[in-house]
Amino acid sequence: MTLTDTNSWTGIREVLLRRIHNRIWQPGELIPHEADLAEEFGCARTTVNRALRDLAESGLVIRKRRAGTRVAINPPQRATLTIPIIREEVESLGRSYRHSVLERNLRALPPMLHGAFHVSLSEDVLFLKTLHFSDERPYAFEERHINLDAAPDARDLAFNEISANEWLVHNAPYTHGDLSFFAVNADETLCRKLDATTGTALFAMERITWAGEMPITHVRLIFAPGYRMRTEI
Repeated sequence: MTLTDTNSWTGIREVLLRRIHNRIWQPGELIPHEADLAEEFGCARTTVNRALRDLAESGLVIRKRRAGTRVAINPPQRATLTIPIIREEVESLGRSYRHSVLERNLRALPPMLHGAFHVSLSEDVLFLKTLHFSDERPYAFEERHINLDAAPDARDLAFNEISANEWLVHNAPYTHGDLSFFAVNADETLCRKLDATTGTALFAMERITWAGEMPITHVRLIFAPGYRMRTEI
């Protein structure tokens, strides 16, 4: 362990993290007090406190006033999700990709989104319907609202050459998002768009991305029969 390691809270956090992962400190075990750790590392107590707060926010330790800090018995396991570019997703399967913009207009945000997608009700949002194809077969149907305060350049784009999905990933950095997964039964409209039979269960997701407190986009994606989502944990 170098001096640099123990001069910063991030360095101390890494040392403490190794002790947890290597089971030097067992699940449920009370770890040394901040003052003892500060003396061990030769640093200020506030530096140790910052490292422990970060571990607590990650769910790896449990801190209680006057009761000390314990290693979590059942720390949360988290999957890392990134927003996929549908073109890349299709091409990674060895298939050809294209998309078609079915509808594009400026309109008021629909009432059903007022509670989740906080934009000025006096301003229009950009609304798009897009159909994505894989080897000329329907792959996903997309309905999207874009907040033009967050992505003003989108106002002048037709999104015929590049999909809104891909353009936003590259041009509208997000800090966090809300994501939900669910199934929908294909109605007549989805049957026509996704080459499905009536009543077929289709995989769907809704996503809102944010830049700080400003919403960027709300998108609803419904995938053709046979779609399978893959991620890593």
